[in-house]
Amino acid sequence: MYDSETWRLTENNKRRVEATEMDALRRSSRISRKERIKNVTIRQQIGLEETIVKEIEQNQLIWYGHVQRMVEGRLPKIALKWMPKQKRARGRPKKNWVEGIRKAMNERNLNEGQWEDRKHWSLGVGQRRKTV
Repeated sequence: MYDSETWRLTENNKRRVEATEMDALRRSSRISRKERIKNVTIRQQIGLEETIVKEIEQNQLIWYGHVQRMVEGRLPKIALKWMPKQKRARGRPKKNWVEGIRKAMNERNLNEGQWEDRKHWSLGVGQRRKTV
């Protein structure tokens, strides 16, 4: 999960990550695909509630809020706002990282500027309180 904050999750990438995750879960629980057990059933047996894609989106939102709270002159904030000068190639435009973040924010009913209130942002993202 380290550095997953910078991954660009397209629909195709999400399917690949979920398939890889389920392959690892099946192998760790020694369940063959021939047994035709549903992914939901395997998750319940193992005790996993969230998919790895949801955890990646959560990490991205946590990092996005962290960068947005930074002072304007900081390098991560400058890099986040940077836009290339040249045009993209012809064809369907590729989704960028920020568009994926905005989609994840819409799914969680988070709005621009809510990152200023850390407690509200972490609750909206789905981050649990860490216990020591």
